[in-house]
Amino acid sequence: MPTVLRHQGYRFYFYSHEPNEPPHIHVDLGDKSGKFWLSPVALARNVGYNARELGELLKLVFAHQQKFQKAWHEHFG
Repeated sequence: MPTVLRHQGYRFYFYSHEPNEPPHIHVDLGDKSGKFWLSPVALARNVGYNARELGELLKLVFAHQQKFQKAWHEHFG
């Protein structure tokens, strides 16, 4: 499960066994977890983040969207 970015305690990563899904990124902090589609950027799943945190995460995913997509395509080919 490649980690693509760590930022202020958040870990952005994807699972190696999800190649049949559209490009996306998971983000964890403690017991909170989220999943974001990368094109277009959108929340796919949320476990535990509040609305303010989700807003911050969306900003981070937008800011690093190209980096996340590049890592996804390099990993899955």
